[in-house]
Amino acid sequence: MDTASTFSREELTRYHRQIILPGMGRYGQERLKAARVLIVGMGGLGSPVAMYLAASGVGTLGIADFDRVELHNLHRQIVHDTPRVGVPKVESAIQTLSAINPHCNFVPHPEGVRAESLPGLLGGYDVVVDCTDNFPTRYMLNDAAVLAKKPLVYGSIHQYEGQASFFHPAEGAPCYRCLFPEMPDPASVPNCAEAGVIGALCGIIGSIQAMEAIKFITGVGETLAGRLLVIDAATMATRTLNIKRDPTCPVCSRCARIRNIVPAEYEWSCAGPNENMSVKSEITSLELKEFLDGPNPPLLLDVREEDECAVGMIGGAINIPMAELGMRMRELSPDRLIVAYCLSGLRSMRAQKFMQSRGFAQVLNLRGGILTWIRDVDPDMSAY
Repeated sequence: MDTASTFSREELTRYHRQIILPGMGRYGQERLKAARVLIVGMGGLGSPVAMYLAASGVGTLGIADFDRVELHNLHRQIVHDTPRVGVPKVESAIQTLSAINPHCNFVPHPEGVRAESLPGLLGGYDVVVDCTDNFPTRYMLNDAAVLAKKPLVYGSIHQYEGQASFFHPAEGAPCYRCLFPEMPDPASVPNCAEAGVIGALCGIIGSIQAMEAIKFITGVGETLAGRLLVIDAATMATRTLNIKRDPTCPVCSRCARIRNIVPAEYEWSCAGPNENMSVKSEITSLELKEFLDGPNPPLLLDVREEDECAVGMIGGAINIPMAELGMRMRELSPDRLIVAYCLSGLRSMRAQKFMQSRGFAQVLNLRGGILTWIRDVDPDMSAY
């Protein structure tokens, strides 16, 4: 291939210091230009991934995210800026990325990724980069990538810890389910809205993910296939754990039970497998609004911390932080209907189960927490 005809003079100047790297050369740069990479999630991880892949000269970047930019995103989601609050993340990201490198082609997927269309979507890409922040989508992406024989670049963060790996069973490497076979109980795993997240760690892990994609595309260096990199940002201690193919893996082994993507398999439910599903355990924001406007309103229990409540509370709620609930149960009546809520619904789910174990039979969890209340009922209330 004649590189002079592949790249313009401006492109050769733009990528010069990358092209002269040992092992990269013009051939590596040509492979980047020909590559098609799907980035799922344009948040804390997706921001540095997209920015560095665009800057490196990846020819086509698929940008998938269904969300809009919010003010509390901006301390870590650096592909967005303050004037774009309220703008769809896909639109905001492409504005930034186009300014970084106008030679890249950006394919928007503003609906995010859905089980029904994901297998077909992956067929148009060479590499998938998982920048999501929830387990159902993470498992769905892994399974779809395995079935499509596509490599998956994994990254995740929890408070001060970050993880990264490269999954590609089609080439003999393990997949995500080899490491974590089944989705955890949603009540046991706080998301970043509940646990907190520091922006610089997103930059570290996202940059590693971008590097993994570049190494795979160009053939330079060695990917994290078969290894899990763990970083403690508080101490900067790092560990590299060896991981192997699980011979009983649900999706990539010879005895795999997952043969296609079934939407119902990637949904979290508050009810366990043996619970009576006729018993209502959740309430939506709109249902709660009707209850509160009715003759017998429930008691609202806000289990967030005091500094969170200072941002805003649902009118009439009482605040008992989750950590204090066991000591302050006497303040609540087991005979009254109680609706517990937090920011996104996870802490209040744990509160609900704890209270039920102490004899409170009438406890409902506000699905999606106060964030859904703000979205559906009171948009003037501040989110964080």
